[in-house]
Amino acid sequence: MGFSQALSGLNAASSNLNVVSNNIANSQTVGFKSSTTQFADVYASSRVGLGVQVAGVVQNFTSGNLETTDRSLDLAISGSGFFRFEQAGQVVYSRNGQLTLTPEGYLQNAQGARLLGSNGAIQIPADGLQAQPTTEFDATLNLDSGSDVITAAFDATDENTYSYANTATVFDSLGNSHELTLYFTKTGTNEWAVNAALDGAVSASAAQALEFTTSGLLDGYTPTSFDFAMTNGAADISFELDLTGSTQFGNDFEVSSLDQDGYTAGSLVGFTIEENGNVVGNYSNEQSLVVGQIQLATFRSPEGLQPVGDNAWVETAASGQPLVGTAGNGQFGSLESGVVEASNVDLTKELVNLIIAQRNFQANAQSVSTQSEVLEQAVNLGR
Repeated sequence: MGFSQALSGLNAASSNLNVVSNNIANSQTVGFKSSTTQFADVYASSRVGLGVQVAGVVQNFTSGNLETTDRSLDLAISGSGFFRFEQAGQVVYSRNGQLTLTPEGYLQNAQGARLLGSNGAIQIPADGLQAQPTTEFDATLNLDSGSDVITAAFDATDENTYSYANTATVFDSLGNSHELTLYFTKTGTNEWAVNAALDGAVSASAAQALEFTTSGLLDGYTPTSFDFAMTNGAADISFELDLTGSTQFGNDFEVSSLDQDGYTAGSLVGFTIEENGNVVGNYSNEQSLVVGQIQLATFRSPEGLQPVGDNAWVETAASGQPLVGTAGNGQFGSLESGVVEASNVDLTKELVNLIIAQRNFQANAQSVSTQSEVLEQAVNLGR
């Protein structure tokens, strides 16, 4: 009987050596998770044990250290969650975010598996950003309450018929830029009129009326629109001028902010990945646009995931179904770009474990040798 106990010890020790050696071998593997061998004793009907068996190999999903690479396509998850990849028609999960960009614009790992987002595989569009005409124009400014009231009819060519003017750039549907001039005229106590001209041509739209309270704040203000006919093949420009937040204090005329939503056409010059997984395309016209969103997955019992190699796992009944969501939201960790998650193997600890596993193997081998000697002596007694 002693042989079976010793042999079971050798088999268990050998399995433990394999696990420890695998941990050491992957101490520099990005996103690798170490494993631990669990043992269980074996008993029959007698009180004498029948040896040992490997009860299981448990993975340790604690996070590894984040190491800076300064490579924009290197991603790491700070916290819980797994990247989702599509590989050979199957969804696999990984903590390794070392990505490359394919000629078709897909983000993929070294195995060619494509990174998944909210709408399938993440793909960076190669198309440029189409021009957008100005439809909204927001401005915040202060009109000097000490300005003189002007009673003459407005004439853009006569600076004596308006109090102040300010220029800005707007865009038509073809992406052409145009100079917009806003004219502010004080027409009465706490009352102003705003006219607009595009490239020197005054809009036929009615002037926008502004009324202020005695405290210098807008009173019952409603934004209105200005329309301009275009002759360059673009659609006519029509935008709403919103001066909400403007004041009439006893200070000089001052423009605090100008903002409009139009822009010229642009080509993709790069992209960035934000903490929440948004993939943002950056264009030559200084615009940015969310072109995709990386989503993460978590599991009720990640230890139940089945490793399939290449730093990847697949779900099993033991792991439960994945919960998919947005990075940085709830239980999902946030994404960091330009860093990778190092292996969580504690190399010093594993080297100690290797020595212990080796001694365990040697002890069981010695037990086999001793059992052999005992058996040989028993045979000799019977001669």
